[in-house]
This record gives sequence, structure tokens and C-alpha cells, in this order.
Amino acid sequence: MTETTMRETAAPTSASGRRSRGWWSRPPARLSRLSSRRRAVLLAAFVAACAVLAQWVLMVPPLYFDPYYVWEAARHWPDIPLDEWPFNEVPHQVTRIGLVLPARLVMEVLGQGQAAYFVISAAGGCLFFVGCYLVVRSLFGDVAGVAAALLMIVHPFFTITNPFGHEITWSTGVMLPDMPGAGLFAIGMAALVTASRRTGRAQTRLLLAAGFFLGSSYLVREFLAFLFLPIPLYLWLLRIPWRRNVVVGAPMAAILAFNLVHNALVWGNPMAGLRSAAGHGGRPNEPVTRSWAAGSFPRAMDDWHWLGVIFLVALGLTVVGWAVTRDRRLALVLVWFLALCVPITLLSGVIDPHDISLRGWLLRYWFSVLPALLAGGFGALVLLARRLPAGAARFRVAGGVAAAVLAAAYMVTAVRAVPDLPRDRAWNELRVWLGDRDDIQVIWADRRLAQTMTFYTRSMWGDVRWHGQIRDFEHVVPALPEGAYQAPMLYTRWRGMESQIAAGYRPGPQNGWRLLWRSSDGVLEIWDHSGRHG
Repeated sequence: MTETTMRETAAPTSASGRRSRGWWSRPPARLSRLSSRRRAVLLAAFVAACAVLAQWVLMVPPLYFDPYYVWEAARHWPDIPLDEWPFNEVPHQVTRIGLVLPARLVMEVLGQGQAAYFVISAAGGCLFFVGCYLVVRSLFGDVAGVAAALLMIVHPFFTITNPFGHEITWSTGVMLPDMPGAGLFAIGMAALVTASRRTGRAQTRLLLAAGFFLGSSYLVREFLAFLFLPIPLYLWLLRIPWRRNVVVGAPMAAILAFNLVHNALVWGNPMAGLRSAAGHGGRPNEPVTRSWAAGSFPRAMDDWHWLGVIFLVALGLTVVGWAVTRDRRLALVLVWFLALCVPITLLSGVIDPHDISLRGWLLRYWFSVLPALLAGGFGALVLLARRLPAGAARFRVAGGVAAAVLAAAYMVTAVRAVPDLPRDRAWNELRVWLGDRDDIQVIWADRRLAQTMTFYTRSMWGDVRWHGQIRDFEHVVPALPEGAYQAPMLYTRWRGMESQIAAGYRPGPQNGWRLLWRSSDGVLEIWDHSGRHG
């Protein structure tokens, strides 16, 4: 490691216990008059506002399966009916108290309707994007932090999320653990990095905060515990004394104890969460080979949208940047990435392709390393640019112009994908239509539609608007159940990766169905085969 790199990573300390900031933390000129803390708060608030705006623009309806199970667990907590499906199987989704308890709190304030779901999802998105800003900022400054957060907010991985349109992955606007868990971990890492530039009580407070946020991430996403294993290495790379591992570990141990006590009281077993998560795997639906599983990360970045190449390029830049500069911040990023990449890849079929515990080809499993990759990519570019000779100013200018052109092209490409997505307009129209149909007492739907429909039989605040029954069937059945022919049925043609109902069955006049209602965008339809409704 060069003397310059050492000095930048562990800057000298002032009399107040605050270590002076290096070049990477210099703010933009317009913000230079603000204190560092106030500037960080203002920019974090800006990023959070952009995240909420993005969710409002997308307006994904409450989705089914995993988000729905979390919602139902929060709605029943703490008296969860252990003798009813899905709680009798104690699915891993409902043991994530980092999601369940905040969701219950929001329900108590806003009711059991779509408004509460929106707020919970928005909070998860804010945690993720603000965490991305804070950790990149702590390593390479405000400009890189804001740029990384905005890049993520408009990336198709986080905008094309609606399976009623052309789903890519479930992320922004969805009540799932991946974004809030990754955000909490990133905030914890930002606290660790900032603590490396403090001493005394200031450092202790930041290390305690880091332990709290890191431990809380486990309550939301269990496999983030893999990222805890190299915590001593993180501290070593940041030149934080070895004994300070105890300070970081204390709040993490307290959070784990709280989790065990909660599980014992609610689920009857302190290890319920771990047992449920461990039993999540099984035989894959498609043949998996070890070589195929070994490429899980690049496949996850490439298969879902071609702009995922940005993260592969960022990883490559980080490796090259570290090889050239030996900068400890880039080493930290690589350790962070490998701490998750290795176990996920091994458990995705490399160890046993017939018994898969984690599906590493799913994009959202990698959310927790995306902030690290962007930090490494931006940081490597800056560090390599600084190594250009003094007479290479024209190369720096050309690089800046090229970066601006690429950023503009990226923003246009990413944002153009958004208008094609259906918002929840069809579902809101269904809510209005149901409110005027007291003559319909039963509606059938496949289980996915039925779970989302429960939100739209109520107002935004949870007041019941339609008092009928929803009856569901598994979409994989070879034929519709008999009851679906005796009452109206809600139907959609599924997009994205979702399979159609009953091996592709589609109601229509040609097979005896009569259309009762269709949304203005054609996403949802209600058909009747019984002839009793007009």
C-alpha cells in the first residue's frame, strides 16, 4: 500500500476527535457552506423524496405470495393463527419481524388498507436508496453518493416491477425484505466507515449505531448474516482497533436475543425463523448443473435487463482499481461483495444441484451488494483518474464529457421504460365497480389475483367496500374448478414470467363466458359463465 493511500484511508485526527476528511469527501461548491452532518441529512432527505416519488410514479398494486403473507402476519400479530394456512407451515416470510412489526405499527395508524401498504413499501425503498447514498458518500463523497442513489432509483431493476405489465423483479413499491434489509446493512456499513474517521466517544457511538443497523438487517433478511462473518476484516481494513469488534457486536447480540424471545412467544420456538429459512430450499423446478449455478451472479445481472451490465462493469472497475491503487476502500468493497457472492453461489447448486437453499439467479437476492459495487465503480474511476500525469488535463476533460454523455443516455434509456408500465389504475377501477355491485356475492380468481384483490374490496384506509366472498384456486390446476363456472371470475392475461391459469385457459364468448366488466387499460376483466349476472 502506498503512503498516499494509507493517509487517505486513515486521515489525521483533530483535537475534537474528528478526523480530517480527504479529497473524496469534498462537497459541491453550492453545499460547501453547510456542515458535513447537515449536508448529509439534506441530501439523504432529497434521495428519500426521490424514492417516494419513484414509487408513486410506478404505483405497483399490492402483490401476492411473499408480500401478502407478511401483510397477513402483521395483520394478525401477535395472535397469529398457527392452525391456519399459511401460518401452520410457519413460512420464512412471516418470521421476519423486521418487516412484520413495522407493518403492524403502520396498520395501527393508517388502517389495514392500501395506504398502509404503500407507506411500508416506501419506507423500505427509502432505506435502500438512502443507505446506498450514505455508504457511497462515506467512502467517496457526496457527488458519488447522490449519483449512485439516483442511478439505482431509475434503473429498470427498480422500476419494471409490475407482473400485470412486464415484470422484471419485485422491488420498488413491494413489501419484500430485500430492499429494506440491504438498506439497513448499507447504513450500518456507512456508520463503520465514518467511525474510522473518529476517535473516542464519537467513534463508540458510531460503532454502536453500526451494530444496531447491521443486526436489524438480519431481522429483515436472514441470509445477510453471511455479510456479518467478515466484520473483523471490515474493521481491520478501516484501521479500527480490534477490540472495537465488541462494541459493534453488543447491539447485534441484543437484537438476536430479542428475535429469539419473540419467536418463542409468538411461534412457540425460539429457532422458528432459522428453521423456516433453512427449510426453504429443495429440488429445483428446472435442471440445474454446478457450472450453471456457478454463474448465478452474472446471470442475475444479465438475464433480467441488459442495463444490469452496469453492475458487472462496476465490479470489473473495482478489481482493476484495487489492483492498481491497493486502496483499502476498494478492498472493503470487494470483501463485502465476496462475503455474499461465495455462499449464495455455493448454495444455489454448486454444492448440490439437487438441493438448492438459495436461488442466486434471482436478482433481488443481490440487492445488498449493489451499493458496494457502485461505490467501487465510482471510487475506482476517481482514483485511477487521479493517477493520470499532471499534463493529462485534456484526458480528464474528455473523460468528464464522456461520463456526462453516458449518464444522459442511461437516464433516457431507463426512464423511457417506465411509461409503458400499468399503474394500479385497473385495480382502482375494480374497487369502484365492486362498490356498486351488491348483487354479486362471490367472485372466483386464481390465488395470485385473489390475494391482491383483498386490498381493493376495501378503501385506501381499510374500510370494507364490497361484502362478498373471494374464492381462489391454484393457477397450476389443469382445469378451472367447477365453482368458477357458477359465479363471476376475475381474470388477467399474466405477463412477465408468470404462468397462465389452467394451462392457458382463457374465458371468452366462444366457450360460453359473458364479459361483465373490463378495466380501461384492459389489464383486468370479470367474466360470468352462469348467466345470472348482467
